[in-house]
Amino acid sequence: MDYLGIDLSCAIGSLKDGNFPPKDCLLPLISKLLGYAIVAASTTVKLPQILKIVNHKSVRGLSLIAFELEVVGYTIALAYCLHNGLPFSAYGELVFLLIQALILVAVIYYYSKPVGITTWIRALLYCAVAPTILAGQIDPILFEALYASQHAIFFFARVPQIWKNFSNKSTGELSFLTCLMNVAGSLVRVFTSVQEKAPAMVLLGSVLGIATNGAVLSQIILYWNSQVPKEKKAE
Repeated sequence: MDYLGIDLSCAIGSLKDGNFPPKDCLLPLISKLLGYAIVAASTTVKLPQILKIVNHKSVRGLSLIAFELEVVGYTIALAYCLHNGLPFSAYGELVFLLIQALILVAVIYYYSKPVGITTWIRALLYCAVAPTILAGQIDPILFEALYASQHAIFFFARVPQIWKNFSNKSTGELSFLTCLMNVAGSLVRVFTSVQEKAPAMVLLGSVLGIATNGAVLSQIILYWNSQVPKEKKAE
C-alpha cells in the first residue's frame, strides 16, 4: 500500500498481526510523515513576519541584506534538490519558502522607501540569473560549487541580522513565531535527511539552520521587552 510515496503496508501488516511495527519499518514511515508535515507547515512559516511588517508598517531592526541572501540560498537549494531527483517530501518546503521569501523582500522594499539604486541592481541581477539556476542550465561542477556555497550564504544571511540585533539590543520587527518554526523545521529536517539518505551537504544545511535560526530565536527571547529607535528603512 503506497500513498504519496509512503509505504504503509509494513506498518499496517504488523498492526493487523497485533504487533508494534519494527524500527526499520517505523522510522522511514515517520520520516515521510514528518517530511510532508514540514512541507505543509512551510506554506505559512513566513506569514507571521510578513503580517507583522504590514500591520506595523515598519521594518525597524530588520537587515535587508539578510533577507535578500536568504532568497538566494533558497533558490540554490531548491534547484539542487530538483536536479538531484530527491523525493518531494525531502525538499518540498523550499518551494513555499522561496515564494514567501520573495514576497517578504518585496514587502521590506515597499516599507523601506526610498529604495537605493544598489538595491534595485541586486534585485534585477537575481531576476536575470535565478531562472537559469532553477532550470539547471549550468555546468554540473559549478552547480555543486553553488550548492556548497549556499550553506555559507544562509550562514551569512543570518550574521547581519544577529549583529544588528546585538547592536540594537532589540530584534525590532522580527517575528518570534516565524523564527520558532524555522528552528523546528531545521530540527525535523535533520531527521528526515538521515532517513531519506539525502546528500551530506543537505544534512549540513539543516544543522547550520538549527545553529543560526536558534541564535536569532534566542535573541528575540533575550530582548523581548527591548525597543529599537524607529528607522525609515531596513539596512
